[in-house]
Amino acid sequence: MYNPWEEIDLNDYENHMSLGSIYQLQTMNQMMREQFCEYNVNSVMILGVAGGNGLEHIDKEKIRTVYGVDINRNYLNECVKRYSALGDIFKPICADLTDSSSELPCAELLVANLLIEYIGYKCFQRVVNKVNAGYVSCIIQINTETSFVSESPYLHAFDRLDEVHHQMEESILIDSMLKIGYVSVLADEKSLPNGKKLVRLDFMKKGLQREI
Repeated sequence: MYNPWEEIDLNDYENHMSLGSIYQLQTMNQMMREQFCEYNVNSVMILGVAGGNGLEHIDKEKIRTVYGVDINRNYLNECVKRYSALGDIFKPICADLTDSSSELPCAELLVANLLIEYIGYKCFQRVVNKVNAGYVSCIIQINTETSFVSESPYLHAFDRLDEVHHQMEESILIDSMLKIGYVSVLADEKSLPNGKKLVRLDFMKKGLQREI
């Protein structure tokens, strides 16, 4: 059976996320700019890159390699078209992160935005260990409504997401990262129009000396 994310049209996803009543695409874009600027790194891996929201904030003078990982190959093809200015810096990787046999390169910064919700904490721990990043920056959605998908004209595009969705809790994510040797170094949150919020949690590998 296909993962639901392989079947969701990118236009439906982005149109839903950018609605004024939801405003997640725009909010996450602002937060991603901060994620990319926070650490002195040369390589970044973005899990669940979708259509490439935030890639315009990549500083080509600073970052030499950006891995964009997604299960949907059509999303990755669109990323390559939209951000052709990145050239060889952007390297698309089509992978199912729930498959333990999936291979991933190493990167200094691992970014996972609205992604852990769909693979779970244990799977995310495995992926973090594979990538062996010094820094991990995550954005999770905290729901204050019954449904994790907000009402919109595009709602039915996401009918199957409940098959793979995991409810997120900040404390559990922090604890799960600590168990694999990553300490919490930053927490920030942005409120959304629909009463939900996006929470950014950053982690650093124990023993790493942060460069300013």
